[in-house]
Amino acid sequence: MTQTVLGFDTSGGWCAAAVTRNGAVLAHHHMILPRGQGETLMPLLEAVLREAGVEWHDLTAIGVGIGPGNFTGIRISVAAARGLAMALGIPAVGVTLLEALAHGATGPTLSALDARRGHVYLQAFDDGVARGSPEMRP
Repeated sequence: MTQTVLGFDTSGGWCAAAVTRNGAVLAHHHMILPRGQGETLMPLLEAVLREAGVEWHDLTAIGVGIGPGNFTGIRISVAAARGLAMALGIPAVGVTLLEALAHGATGPTLSALDARRGHVYLQAFDDGVARGSPEMRP
């Protein structure tokens, strides 16, 4: 069965989206955007779908970035993903940035992201599978 997934993220100072089919990236866009993700997200999603040659009804799932990151940005993406998934009758799956960083890694892996103010987000993985919950440390 063909899997066509629209993934997007606004959990930081960006607005990013991609369309994949059976794991191959068909199109992607990434914009540095400190503000305005709410106004930018839907036009960006339409542009990435158009570039991929995919219609909304072709999608089999939605992937959405769930942080760690900016609460308002995460809320924008999650609300959009939930609304789209419900309207299209397809699943929406949340993915953390730490999971995305570890994707495809083999062996023990430590994903890390700057949490600002002298802190870092960390999560350990074995062959891409989480070994525990994300942590924030100084």
